[in-house]
Amino acid sequence: MKLRELYETVVAKGIDADPRGREAVLKSLEKKKKAYEEMKKEDREFFDPESLTNPYADTRILYGTGDEEIETVLVGVDMEMGEILLADRLSQKGQKIDLVIAHHPEGKAYANFYEVMHMQADILKKFGVPINIAEDLLEGRIKEVQRRLAPVNHTRASDMARLLDIPFMCMHTPADNMVAGYLQELFDKKAPDTLGDILKILKEIPEYREAAKNNAGPHILLGSEGRSAGKIFVDMTGGTEGAKDIFESIANSGINTIVAMHLSEDHRKKAEKHHVNVVIAGHISSDNLGINLMLDELQKKGRLEVTACSGFRRFSRKK
Repeated sequence: MKLRELYETVVAKGIDADPRGREAVLKSLEKKKKAYEEMKKEDREFFDPESLTNPYADTRILYGTGDEEIETVLVGVDMEMGEILLADRLSQKGQKIDLVIAHHPEGKAYANFYEVMHMQADILKKFGVPINIAEDLLEGRIKEVQRRLAPVNHTRASDMARLLDIPFMCMHTPADNMVAGYLQELFDKKAPDTLGDILKILKEIPEYREAAKNNAGPHILLGSEGRSAGKIFVDMTGGTEGAKDIFESIANSGINTIVAMHLSEDHRKKAEKHHVNVVIAGHISSDNLGINLMLDELQKKGRLEVTACSGFRRFSRKK
């Protein structure tokens, strides 16, 4: 398939799996379109036209025209300068790589990936957290992440891809949406009684089984195996961790247990204070699940040979 078709499929599948629901996503795109129409002519030079059809700032073609024919891809969680060189070296040795796909954002997709964090407010709203509280607390956290990203030299890997003429893209939130939806549906269906049951369900999933074999499997961060799971919230999308002061509202909304990719120490302390159980599924293993689910969708569209690297292992669910 063409690179542009591959990229547009990633975005479309991300929208289909978005926990906010399609209507909310399309509403966000309409707001972006209106903002563009009201923008002064001199400001449009700095506007990213991709944002009119792609609601995920952390998912972009970083190098390539979009017309490239893609049959072989090198895929990993973090694809940086070393991995771009790896793609070039593999091609030199006869294993042609048509495209490098990163999960974590690089280049311009990394510079402003904090923009996708706004979706967290709508996700929390669906779970009963008042939207005014979610938006207010999230605002400070978004600015914090923005400040942290400001000094980063974000174009190093995409510059190398350009110099070596290797098409390069990243797919972050769309893949995270898929793992969030997959796990939420699974827990809603199986209704685990205890935190121990949550761990058992996770370890039945190939990506988490593999992680457990490598000493990076799911574990209970707050709580114990015998504790009741209650209402479960799968928190695995929206850029990065949200506001640490949100846990009081989460507890008040009736959520008993959070299943997350990761949680900082400051966030852990706040969750503990408000008696919220936390199960860590695993960061890289959850990324693996999301990437695999997305690759399954891409391989329905056409022939795509996958070479895995950089913390990624391919597990196909295609029949």
